[in-house]
Amino acid sequence: MVTGPTGGVGESTALALGAAGAHVVLACRNVDKGKLVAEKIGPTASVHRLDLSDLASVREFASGLRATHETIDVLINNAGVMAVPLQRTADGFEMQMGTNYFGHFALTGLLLDRVTDRVVTVSSAAHRFGRIDLDDPNWERRRYNRAAAYAQSKLANLMFSFELARRLDATGSPVRSLAAHPGYAATNVGSHTGTWFDRLFGFGKKILQRTPERGAESVLCAATEPGLRGGYIGPDGFLELYGSPHSAGCSARARDPETARRLWELSECITGVRFGL
Repeated sequence: MVTGPTGGVGESTALALGAAGAHVVLACRNVDKGKLVAEKIGPTASVHRLDLSDLASVREFASGLRATHETIDVLINNAGVMAVPLQRTADGFEMQMGTNYFGHFALTGLLLDRVTDRVVTVSSAAHRFGRIDLDDPNWERRRYNRAAAYAQSKLANLMFSFELARRLDATGSPVRSLAAHPGYAATNVGSHTGTWFDRLFGFGKKILQRTPERGAESVLCAATEPGLRGGYIGPDGFLELYGSPHSAGCSARARDPETARRLWELSECITGVRFGL
């Protein structure tokens, strides 16, 4: 199952999995775009509506999927928004934290007992610039900075992946939790705000010429490499902007188990989804 499969790295991931013979659940906000991707994959793809910025949609999606799928081999938490102006989700979360992190946290908790092999959560090299503000995760009391908000959401994703791995290992579960980042891939994730940030992002695409297909390699490695028990996969080139998949580096904050534990508890509280781990 892949969230955000209608473009960029998510689409490339879904297409590659479909080409390898997998049944691919395309979880997307825009069902019409999802159907176009499903047509490329063929009869082994199914399209389901999921809006990660709305916990009611997350719950409805999970309930429907549980009714039709006894098992999910691999759950890939890929969907995301990047550097958007201050907006609120249906539940009042800051849009990037709500979509990129809280939505995936809730989704994973609602489906984890159906996962048989692994959960892959997509982070970013931008996590290195992130700080988790446990007192104000949704930018209600701070002056909003959209780049910092994006970095916080991607740090939260990485910390969630590591904390989930710790908790699964503690229970002796065979299910694995891994994280991945695509490097600097040519996608549409940051191209919709019409600002200097977009121009800089677009300039980087032209310089590096890294396609979504190459960006998907790290995600696919994390999702399918049989020898991986956990960890964080990213490209091995300069500053991990490009290259082939390898074990990626991360910030010290990402490895802080106490903050990860507190973030987990906060996330369970405000989403209402409890893992039982």
